[in-house]
Amino acid sequence: MKKPSSKIREEIARLQDQLKHAETREAERIGRIALKAGLGDFEIDETELQAAFEDVANGFRGGQGSNRSRPTGKERGGASTTPASETASVSASAAQGNGSEA
Repeated sequence: MKKPSSKIREEIARLQDQLKHAETREAERIGRIALKAGLGDFEIDETELQAAFEDVANGFRGGQGSNRSRPTGKERGGASTTPASETASVSASAAQGNGSEA
């Protein structure tokens, strides 16, 4: 039995909402990590910052990144001891490079 178009639209809207929430969580996570790494202290053009992030992502995908020899958080003994409530929250747009600051 085929779904009526109204049900499909409802499902699409629900999935878009889930996607928005997932992207926000991911952006906040990446933003917190970037701030902990000190990226908030630099004035970097968004295109340069995005290119640097793409280089890092490509390094992890291909296993050729310059940071591959550095230990990850898990290898160093786990995640930060800073509670999530004390960690600065970064908006999705800022963490994704859509804001005016890096």
